[in-house]
Amino acid sequence: MSLFIPTYFSPISQYEEIVKADKIIFEMEDNFQKQSFRNRCYIYNGNGKQLLSIPLKHQIKDGRKKTKDTLIENDFPWQDQHFKSLQTSYRVSPYFEFFEDDISLLFYKKYKFLHDINIDTFLLIAGALQIETSISKTENYTSKTSEKDCRFLAEKNLQPEREFKKYTQMFDDKHGFIPNLSILDLLFMEGPNAVSFF
Repeated sequence: MSLFIPTYFSPISQYEEIVKADKIIFEMEDNFQKQSFRNRCYIYNGNGKQLLSIPLKHQIKDGRKKTKDTLIENDFPWQDQHFKSLQTSYRVSPYFEFFEDDISLLFYKKYKFLHDINIDTFLLIAGALQIETSISKTENYTSKTSEKDCRFLAEKNLQPEREFKKYTQMFDDKHGFIPNLSILDLLFMEGPNAVSFF
């Protein structure tokens, strides 16, 4: 069993651990951290690394806010912008068309809470990669756990420093290989075979 924080189209480093887990527990009781993968991911476009960030409503009680209570700010057309960015970056990739219809559903559904879209992105990717694992959610927060603790992978500044297995990327002839992007980058380039890169 491994403990993860649900993130938005998680980085490849998180999926490397997810595919090894026979059971996944999602942390639902942690405090929201800015500058993390909870509401952002990175893709590859013609200019290099591009950030896709979900805008959030700022409602903090006592200086802290639980991730599960984090609200999405839907006054901005962020879903339309994110989907157009994916289309622009990956429309001619080998597998974008194969997954486009399923992924587009996430960008037409209206979400209130951040954790809802993060769980939905996980379920979509798990299906695409044919990851068969059971999932559950925490009911209390603890800093120490008997499970394999992978919560740090949600933090942008705590990513593993190591070599990532290379694969062909859309713009690597211009900018070279960019490691540990969103799982979408690997999925659109390698399709169901992406699992073999872990």
